[in-house]
This record gives sequence, C-alpha cells and structure tokens, in this order.
Amino acid sequence: MKPLLCLLLAVPAFADIHHAQGEMAGEVTATSVWLQSRLTAIPGPGLDDTGDVPGKEGIACFEWSESADFSQPTRSKWSTATADHDFIIRSTASGLKPSTLYHYRLVFGETRESAKPGPARTFKTLGESGTVSFCMGSCMNYHAFMHGKANGGGPVTATAEDKQLGYPSFAAMAALKPDFFIGTGDIVYYDHPAKPAAQTLPELRRKWHEQFRFPRLIEFFAYTPAFCSKDDHDFRFNDADLRSESKLPAPTTGIEIFREQMPIFDEDDLATPTYRTHRVHKHLQLWFVEGRDYRSPNKMPDGPEKSIWGREQRQWLQTTLKASDAKWKVIITPTPMVGPDRNSKTDNHTNLAGFKHEADSFFQWLIDNQITNLLTFCGDRHWQYHSIHPLGVEEFSVGALNDENAIKGEKPGGPKTTDPEGKIKQPYIYKEPTGGFLRVIIDDSAKLVLEHRDDHGAVLNSVTKAPHG
Repeated sequence: MKPLLCLLLAVPAFADIHHAQGEMAGEVTATSVWLQSRLTAIPGPGLDDTGDVPGKEGIACFEWSESADFSQPTRSKWSTATADHDFIIRSTASGLKPSTLYHYRLVFGETRESAKPGPARTFKTLGESGTVSFCMGSCMNYHAFMHGKANGGGPVTATAEDKQLGYPSFAAMAALKPDFFIGTGDIVYYDHPAKPAAQTLPELRRKWHEQFRFPRLIEFFAYTPAFCSKDDHDFRFNDADLRSESKLPAPTTGIEIFREQMPIFDEDDLATPTYRTHRVHKHLQLWFVEGRDYRSPNKMPDGPEKSIWGREQRQWLQTTLKASDAKWKVIITPTPMVGPDRNSKTDNHTNLAGFKHEADSFFQWLIDNQITNLLTFCGDRHWQYHSIHPLGVEEFSVGALNDENAIKGEKPGGPKTTDPEGKIKQPYIYKEPTGGFLRVIIDDSAKLVLEHRDDHGAVLNSVTKAPHG
C-alpha cells in the first residue's frame, strides 16, 4: 500500500490550492451524474494542527470525455469555492451515453487563467443490459478505527499503516471493480467520541473532512460512483429523531449538512426529498428510503399512526413499487425491517416498542398487492446476516465496514431480541464479528448473487437467487 500513499502525496497543487479529499461521482444514471470535489488549504492525507482539513477559496470546474486523453472534453460551468458551502464544488454532467466509461477531472486554481487540471478519474453510466455489480457498506466509525477502541466487542485490527491509508474494506472493494457503491448510513459519527461530541457546524464538517481524506477512500471513489443515505449518527446522534431541538446538532442542521456533503442534489436544493428510486439494470430497481427526516417520536406508542417514513414517503414508495416492472425490487433502508434486533431499542422497524406496526403492515401490503421478488438491504446493524420475515420478505444486512465497529449480533429466538419466539428464519449470520461489506451482482438472466465479504474481501456467505414469476 505504500506506493498508493506516495502516489496520492505526489498529486500536484496549484497556487497552494489542493483537493485533499479527491473527487466523487454521485447518483449516476444512464445519462447523468453529479461530480464533486472540495478545495483545501493543505494537500492531505494528514490533518492540520486542529485535526481538520481546512478549505480554501478558489475557482473550479469539471471536464469529462470518453477519451482518456480528454480530447474534445465537455466542461461544466465555473464555480467558486466558498465557506458558505464548505468550499465544495459540485456540478452535474448530463446528456451522457448509457453504458459508457467517462474520464473526468477537476480543473482548479485561484483564477480561471491559472487553473490547471487535476488527476483523471472515471465513472461508468448505467445501462439496461449486461452484468452489473455493486458493493454496500455502513457504520464507518472513525474514532474506533483510529484509536483502537472496539465499539461493541469487535476485533481491534487497524495497523499503523491502516490508520494512514484508511479502512481495509475500501481496498478490498476496489479490487472487485464495482460499478457503484451504496453507503447505507452512519458514514460519519458525530457523537463518537461522546466527549466531546460534534455539535457546531465546524465540528460536524470536520467529521466529513477527516473521513474522506484517507488515500484508500480517495482511490476507491476516484473510479466508483456512489449513492448514499444517512442514519442517526450522520444526522444528529444515536437513535436520533426530530425531537429535542435544544440538543445539538438540531434536526435542520443534520438534514442540511448531509445534503451539503454528499453529491445527491444541486448544492442550493434544500427541498427535493432524499428518498428516491433508480433503475440500475433492466431487472433491478432500487429504492432509497429516508429514515430520519419524517419519523414520529421514537417513544410514541406503536400503532397505525407511528411511522419512520411519514405518510407522503410511504405513499410514494407504494405507488412507485406498483408502477415498476423490474423483476427485482430492492429497498435500501438505513435501518433494519426484519432483524432480529436487540429488544432494548425503539428506533427501527423491528423494535417491539418502535415501528414494528409499520413494517408488518407494509409487508402485508406487498402480499395484498402481489408485489413479489422484493428484498431489503439494510445498514445500522453492525453485523452481517440474511433473515426471512414470517411474511416472506428477505433482508440482507451489510454489517459494519471496519472491524472495530463490528459486533456479534442477535439470532432469532433469543430472549432479549425482537424475535423471542424464533419466527424469523435466518439462513446466515457470521460466526465472528468482522468488518466487511455486501457485494451484489445481477446479469441478463435476472440471476441475483449476494455475497457477504469481510474487510479483506474473503467471501463469508454467498446466495444466488432467481426471481419468482
């Protein structure tokens, strides 16, 4: 890994302006993508004396081409990096060709005249046919990783080199060359360490800066577009809902900073809901549901009026599911819907005093409306599993990306679980806690392959599924 670190350290800067967090392509479709970078005052990957990667004002645009030599490139409009948007530069590339590899790069400097191009990156637009693969990860705990503190009983394995380069999972995923990555939430942890937890805007932004300056993450996202959702830790704090405005960060702050940091919408778009759906293959459609912005209070008694999704989002979900002709329908949910989970929690769809009514009624709605071949892929739970709800919905938990954040997990029938009677079937739960990710592959036969892998890429569990009907 030393050559990777040296390569990234050797990236030139212009007029003392850097882009220490590299570039990221987000929300790729068949014809468009969002491109993002951040102008910085230091080159990285090291932090400054305050433990941050400070931003710097400058001017930048993106250019992209089908040719590696950038012949006849298309350029975005010039943008100015300012403190108001955390010095982030974001542009959309549209009018693209499906199933096409594009090369892109940031052009940046103090002025247009002095601006020069940075290193080339790539993304591939989506298409209808062929083989598509993607990786999914969650629960990326920087504090546990960097300080060697297990967050729930997982192994502490990060070496000195890992702490320079970043999480091994990203090297393992990069070796598989996925078409895109899905982050299911808890991308950063505002409340770890708890003392002091991040509360102010500079403190919250620093959590994103320190996470995305790692060379392994820069290298991975240089060639892998991303779709991302948020959960409690990258919203406010553990199990956070919309209550307690007096406790920082406030709900509005948590909502807005996620939209600021992740390339999902235009930087000035504060209105479009973050729930959305993407057709990523002729046989596969994904639904990204929002789990924090619309939820009822966690401590509200469960019943028909208690909801994680809110009425408008649930109606959207049901309407778009009924309209889809994809053979596979997958809900990407930041929190589990099947589990089982610990019975001490109240913030997700599996919890007995949480939002179980909404999940069970939704699963019954699927049966009543004859919607089949629907799976849920979830984050939040720090262990990998494959579970089957009594009403037939199958769930795959992606687990935690790093070892230090992995835990043993809960099995059906446990007296302290959300399934004490053992009604859930669980074909797989990993034997020992480990960081890792879920890899998904689909081809033109509509065969779906799902692999749980550890943080070095070893396959721990593999399931191949064919659609019914």
